[in-house]
Formats: sequence, C-alpha cells, structure tokens
Amino acid sequence: MTSRAKTEYRYEKLTWPEINDAVELGKVCILPCGAIEQHGPHLPLDVDVVCPGGIARGVGQALPENILVLPTICYGYTGHVMDFPGTINSHYSHFIENVLDVTKSLAYHGFKKIILLNGHGSNMPNLDLAARRTNLETDAECVVTAWWNLLTVDKTFLPSWRESKFPGGCAHACELETSLYLYLDEENVRKDKIKSGDISFNNDHSPFNWVDLFAAGPSTVVSWTSSYTDTGVLGEAELATKEKGERVYHEAVKQLCAFINYFHPRPKDVRRDMHRTPPTMAIPWSQRSHGEGR
Repeated sequence: MTSRAKTEYRYEKLTWPEINDAVELGKVCILPCGAIEQHGPHLPLDVDVVCPGGIARGVGQALPENILVLPTICYGYTGHVMDFPGTINSHYSHFIENVLDVTKSLAYHGFKKIILLNGHGSNMPNLDLAARRTNLETDAECVVTAWWNLLTVDKTFLPSWRESKFPGGCAHACELETSLYLYLDEENVRKDKIKSGDISFNNDHSPFNWVDLFAAGPSTVVSWTSSYTDTGVLGEAELATKEKGERVYHEAVKQLCAFINYFHPRPKDVRRDMHRTPPTMAIPWSQRSHGEGR
C-alpha cells in the first residue's frame, strides 16, 4: 500500500479511498472534545479546544502510522458558566448525541478503536456516557480520557512539576492550564492580566466539599461558577510558566502514545450471553440486535 493513509494523521486531509486504506491499517481515531468558555481575564475562550487539540496533534505526529486525529468538537457542556460573557453552552443531550454521531459514523466506516480526548472538566460525565453507549450500540471500542489525567500515569511527574497548593491550585485557568497554553499559543495569553484566584468553598476547609482538577471531595456541590469565583480563575495562575507547559505537553503526548501502543493491538473483550433461555427480542435501548457482532 502506497496510500497517503500510512503517513497522514489528520482525518480530514484524507480522501475517501484513503479512508478505506486507513480502515485496513486499523488506525485508532482520536476525537478531541473541548468547549468555548471563560478562562479568566488572561486566557482566551478556546483553552479547552487548544489544549486537547495540541496534544492530539502531537500524538498524531509521533504515531502517524497508527493514528487519525479528527477535527475537534469545540462546543461542550458549559451551562453553569453562562454568567461569564462569551461562554457557549451545548445542552448535555445535544453534546452527547453530537459525539455519538461522530463515533457511530467512524464505527460504520470500519474504525473499531476510538479515543475521546477531553479538554473540559464538565464534559467528563457526558463523554463517559457517550463512550459507554458507543461500546454497547456499535461494534467499536471507545474510551475517554482527559488530557490532564495522562499526567497521573507516572506517579513521579506531578510531584516534581506542581508548585501550587492542593486542593485548588490546579483547577481552572490555573497553574496547569495557563502553563500549557503558554507553550501552545503564548502570543494569545494576556500576561499582564495573569492573577491567581481562589475557589471560595475550598476556604471552608471541609473534608467533604472541595475541588481540584485532580480530585474532589466526596460530597462536593457543583453549582454556578459565579457563585464561588469573581474572576473565573480557579487556582494559582501566577505560578504558570511556558517551560512548565512544555513539560506537561511532552508528558501527556508520551503517555497517550503509550496507551495507544497498548490499545491498538489489544483484542476486543468478547461478550457472552448468560441467559439459559435466549431472549426473544432486541435490548430495548440498543440499536443493535441481540447477539450482533459477538
């Protein structure tokens, strides 16, 4: 095969015959999922688009023979942030269905390994459901990960990288997001406006109700963003540097490449029907007939 599909990682740059070649190559599809929402006075509205998209491209450049990176889904679930001008909300059901439209299209064409690479925290429960439904309603395998969770694979990375307090120092427009954005798109950071911000309920020091990008209390209240911040900055943005962002970028790319090297050749787990008497109808909530694709 001499097709461009062997070396091109950008899904949209292939022709339809080359897509057939990419399917034959068994390429893993990465779908970055983000949001357009406020990130304080110093970061643009597209942080949650730029960050996962940049990492996905890095992985595509590293493993072009195994990867296709799709155009980013730019609008996410942000209803709780609508008190801040500029934020664009996609209703959770519309968002889930939008993602499913993409994953089901990929599965239909023959791509059987799909990664949802998230860039917006509040997308996570919705993307988890989209991935689960993809797995139950198609014959593809779909998994979701947030780019920041890739930084937890090597247990030595974050302790050597993070300077901000825990919890709360890394949450939103913080040390982490500001650093990565500085590395990916420095000229669009309003450096003169970088200022740290607190999550007001974290200051209660309750063992139940607290939040950080990497963890949350067991009974944390999730409500309107404007109820616990005046600026939209949640964390110690003043500790951010471009150099820290470069380290984060390379660590996230390295770990996602490592996952793909595991995921790409891994045989799919086989479904088994445990009914003594076989069901006589399809599962009501599934678009697939009983036993299809097993």
